[in-house]
Amino acid sequence: MKAWGALWIVLGLLLWPEPGAASSLPLLMDSIIQALAELEQKVPVTEASITASAWILSAKNSSTHNSLHQRLLLKAPSHNTTEPDPHSLSPELQALISEVAQHDVQNGREYGVVLAPDGSTVAVKPLLFGLEASLQAHSVANLPSDCLAIPCDTGDTLANIRATWPGLMDAFPNASSPDVGATLPNDKAKTPTTVDRLLAITLAGDLGLTFLHRSQTWSPPGLGTEGCWDQLTAPRVFTLLDPQASRLTMAFLNGALDGALLGNHLSQIPRPHPPLSHLLREYYGAGVNGDPVFRSNFRRQNGAALTSAPTLAQQVWEALVLLQKLEPEHLQLQNISQEQLAQVATLATKEFTEAFLGCPAIHPRCRWGAAPYRGHPTPLRLPLGFLYVHHTYVPAPPCTTFQSCAADMRSMQRFHQDVRKWDDIGYSFVVGSDGYVYQGRGWHWVGAHTRGYNSRGFGVAFVGNYTGSLPNEAALNTVRDALPSCAIRAGLLRPDYKLLGHRQLVVTLCPGNALFNLLRTWPHFTEVEN
Repeated sequence: MKAWGALWIVLGLLLWPEPGAASSLPLLMDSIIQALAELEQKVPVTEASITASAWILSAKNSSTHNSLHQRLLLKAPSHNTTEPDPHSLSPELQALISEVAQHDVQNGREYGVVLAPDGSTVAVKPLLFGLEASLQAHSVANLPSDCLAIPCDTGDTLANIRATWPGLMDAFPNASSPDVGATLPNDKAKTPTTVDRLLAITLAGDLGLTFLHRSQTWSPPGLGTEGCWDQLTAPRVFTLLDPQASRLTMAFLNGALDGALLGNHLSQIPRPHPPLSHLLREYYGAGVNGDPVFRSNFRRQNGAALTSAPTLAQQVWEALVLLQKLEPEHLQLQNISQEQLAQVATLATKEFTEAFLGCPAIHPRCRWGAAPYRGHPTPLRLPLGFLYVHHTYVPAPPCTTFQSCAADMRSMQRFHQDVRKWDDIGYSFVVGSDGYVYQGRGWHWVGAHTRGYNSRGFGVAFVGNYTGSLPNEAALNTVRDALPSCAIRAGLLRPDYKLLGHRQLVVTLCPGNALFNLLRTWPHFTEVEN
């Protein structure tokens, strides 16, 4: 129950921040975990704290960005609730929580985000909403199954809608559900899983509204924009790489998905739940309960395994219908039919599942501390027709953490620039054994990876020496499937691309005997006549 008490005060401060001096704590996930750990030692643990968190979320925030979260998440407040006293926390802790109180994007900067140990940036608010949804007394796991599909009380008043779980469709007698699943190929909407229902809280409304707005302005939604911290040791300012980015940044998507995955985990384990600080420390560390796959490094793979596009599309559509009902003055939703909302939901979900869940996470150059390019890069003429596979050989050991992979990237760049006298690190991309891809020269600039062929293909290297062993399965899947399929989708790589090992074009042992023998079994591998 300590998880309840701590989250109660954190959410209270998140949704009712008070102005004050900036925190001296760095904007790191470790700082959030430290704050939770302190709260778990201080706050009284009572049943009242459960309903108090709901009362704060429903009553203390008038932001339009949060109205859907509130209505999807909360029951009507109990008369027995008590108001939390944020002044019981240290000024430094209050300032930290206030800094991450509201997720927002303004003037090319993103607010309410922190840097996680795996190198990813995470929006705090959707993360906590997912945890809160699972921890509530009427959590998704413990509600009767009929209440998960439709509201238990289908009264059509605003008060009743706010007080019920978001089954949404049957709350509106005049609303009929379009066959959202039928608009997607070869699949139908299935009964939502717990992760689907939690994504309805952490993501669906924002996803639908963003795509609805961009469909009305005929501009792309900018899904999953990355950014750069002012520094990595004590980060304070996060600047987006695209100043026109929507609110659906990479950090927001990470937080929303983490909240759903962790909330799903909490719904499946018996009470008493572990302290949230302990859960987050494991998830953003070596893995929950020692499972190296259930951690933030593999959030996309875990999310993809637990969701389906038609089911999530239904959730997005229902969220938009709910918003249209609750906020008739909402300009974006006026004079929009349910069929139009279904089309937006389908498009938004397709982009989320294919461009986010289905693609590998790529750390930008600034994240691993790249030195500037020397000289003037030469642009590639896209799409390219080849993918050249390398191993780094040195460093020889696979890198399994963000810290070690980032250090390896900096080491290779120094060698390539200072010893080989190249303009930059030679590879287009480098794949670690930590679940991440690291941007080298990227998709748009000619590399220095395969002499004589650099302008014709992308050079992708596995960190390590694979003469006698293989990279881990996650890294192999990235290069065999996820990275090329996403490049094809984005128009960067031709669908009929050819995959070659470095040794097929240059006199070298790269990418190592073991890895090269495996490459020969991959679908796009092509033999080269000597």
